[in-house]
Amino acid sequence: MTSFSVDNLRTLALVGQAGSGKTTLTEALLAAAGAIPAAGSVEAGSTVSDYLPLEKSLGHSLQLATSSFESQGARIHLLDTPGYADFLGHALPALTAVETVLVVINAHHGIEPMTLRMMDRARGLGLDRVLVINQIDAPDADLPGLLARLREVFGKECLPINLPAGGATRVSDCFFSPSGESDFSSVEVAHRELVDQVVEVDEKLMARYLEQGEVSAEALHDPLERAMREGHLIPVVFTSGRTGAGVAELLNVIVRLLPNPTEGNPPRYISTALEETTEVRPVPDPKRHVIAEVFKVETDRFLGRIATLRVHQGRITPNMQLYAGDAKKPFKVGHLWLSRGKEQVALEEALPGDICAISRIDELEYGQVLHDAADDAHIHAPPLEFPASVFGLTLLPKTRGDAQKLADVLHRFLAEDPCLRLERNAQDHETVIRGLGELHLRILLDRIAEEYKLDLDTRPPSIPFRETIAARAEGHCRHKKQTGGAGQFGEVYLRVEPLARGAGFAFDSEVKGGAIPSVYIPSVEKGVRSVLESGFLAGYPMQDLRVIVHDGKTHPVDSKEVAFIAAGRKAFLDALAQARALVLEPVMFIEVTVSTSQIGDITAELSGRRGQIRGTDMLRLGRGRVSAQVPLSEMEGFPARLKSLTAGEGSYTLDFSHYEPAPSTLQHRLVSAHKPQAEEA
Repeated sequence: MTSFSVDNLRTLALVGQAGSGKTTLTEALLAAAGAIPAAGSVEAGSTVSDYLPLEKSLGHSLQLATSSFESQGARIHLLDTPGYADFLGHALPALTAVETVLVVINAHHGIEPMTLRMMDRARGLGLDRVLVINQIDAPDADLPGLLARLREVFGKECLPINLPAGGATRVSDCFFSPSGESDFSSVEVAHRELVDQVVEVDEKLMARYLEQGEVSAEALHDPLERAMREGHLIPVVFTSGRTGAGVAELLNVIVRLLPNPTEGNPPRYISTALEETTEVRPVPDPKRHVIAEVFKVETDRFLGRIATLRVHQGRITPNMQLYAGDAKKPFKVGHLWLSRGKEQVALEEALPGDICAISRIDELEYGQVLHDAADDAHIHAPPLEFPASVFGLTLLPKTRGDAQKLADVLHRFLAEDPCLRLERNAQDHETVIRGLGELHLRILLDRIAEEYKLDLDTRPPSIPFRETIAARAEGHCRHKKQTGGAGQFGEVYLRVEPLARGAGFAFDSEVKGGAIPSVYIPSVEKGVRSVLESGFLAGYPMQDLRVIVHDGKTHPVDSKEVAFIAAGRKAFLDALAQARALVLEPVMFIEVTVSTSQIGDITAELSGRRGQIRGTDMLRLGRGRVSAQVPLSEMEGFPARLKSLTAGEGSYTLDFSHYEPAPSTLQHRLVSAHKPQAEEA
């Protein structure tokens, strides 16, 4: 492979809503660069990016795909990301690996939820942003109106760097050329606006521009980079991945105008050396110590675990030793390669700015910082903020053998997707997988079935109700049992009292004078805790109460641990029967983000689910946030309802808030459902 310098590297991510044409545009760029003989088709399942069997059959991307290729003396690393919000666990990590984000917009659909989300995330990370209006040949596409809308939403710094021409069959450059044809607006006007915007960041250049009336494209290059880096300029380009219009021009923009690793804003890392937290900015210098970050993990049945990483500092070569995170033992880099979808291209060295892959290193995990010096173990990547994984399913293996196989399979997918979360509910013996939505988990189940031939039953997770008491009460039990030989005897007096919500459980002894020898007090507590675990009313664990043992009796021969376990249990049950036991339900704190016009609908929806509205906030870009507390039992079906109310634009986070008494109707239903078990016990 051709040798490159850091200055000749470009890294960019294609992000945006599903259906904006990112994968088709990737194919067109690869074909235009000569990296592939001809562009593949999403419909035919022949694209480089979508190489999973399920991606080919569904016709959309499910994971982040890397395509590295060469053009005009530059090596370009292009990351194609999935566009559904359910797969943000694969899309957002791409932002940590690039200098530039190309936000792809469907010319017919315009600004969509993922457009807003990715523009905001890229801005927060200090990345250069380019708006790509794709599918400009779409029927009824209002290109002038869309450009005006982009400037209205994202600011006047959004300026076209080329314009459609010839009825959207080609584009005319507005940066290098001061004149030309266009379907709307004017190349001359667009060129002048670009130059005016760029020279504002350089006082000397501005003075020359005002004096001479024009400056060369070469003189504009460095201030252009600065303007993009500071968010003072967001170029807008027009393309059609399907017809190829504007694709060669976009490739030219990537090579000639987009930043190399020395020109973009460096990532922020954290150093915890000397017990102090400080910021570290990697320097894109091949001669320094290695700093690289794993941003993608996948498992191949032949190659094992594959880690894709971005080199930020230093140089990585085959056979060198690296450390992962704060591990004390190094690992040896084996095969080092660039990826072009599923294809592997051997790589002799990876420089700052390169995106490469290594395999068969099981300890590598998403988000790890790799380094070549044990002294750099204190350098960490700040955690990337992901949406909360609140949509859950209980997984039910059909055989015991399937249960073990499922554990191994889930371990693989959890390593690949930071937005998957596994919970094991010991109380209900459930394995619960949580993700970002119904589609997220449905695709997971489809992949498990297709790739591992593992068919699972599912159901919604059980709601973790709890029980408590509302009043003080006394309890007593004399446990006496004679079976011919040595008997059993233990007598316990105790009282119960409620504690503040969230206080848990407390057990105290106020026994005086050795009425119950101290050696038997733990046995009494063991009997009490057996009831705590199984519940009193409806079979749910108990909490927020205190048990005080204050008296009892023993027998010099028959008293033993088992007797006081039984006496403690029965005395506790006796007290609970008089302590106004009740069922608690979990209440969640929810924040729903929607367009400001939909706040009223969301407020009404949450109120109808017994929600208590805590406030509303106005956010950027015409968005608003509703905060509320809602019982978890009322959240069933909410994701689908939110999608319906907001046409898929709404998002939400859900976190546990507190427990509070369930309504009487719900209490009665839960207690009634438990009666057969209670009577049998």
